[in-house]
Amino acid sequence: MSTTTIRLPQDLKARVAAAAKRAGTTTHGFILDAIAEKAEQEDKRAAFDAEAEDRYARIVASGKTIPWQEMRGYLEDHLAGKD
Repeated sequence: MSTTTIRLPQDLKARVAAAAKRAGTTTHGFILDAIAEKAEQEDKRAAFDAEAEDRYARIVASGKTIPWQEMRGYLEDHLAGKD
């Protein structure tokens, strides 16, 4: 494990300490959890963007798409619980 220094404005430091206390953890643990959560969120965003880019590239390469009316019917059926 390595050490990183984070300089927090006093008001944010107080908010983090209060939130950590409410969560029943230490300020250090709270900050670690927040950083891990943010990193996970960014990983998911990057994976989503990569999948979208891949799908778009396949559409451009193949020229194949699904007509909106067909897709709308599929979505309506899906929302209604139909297969």
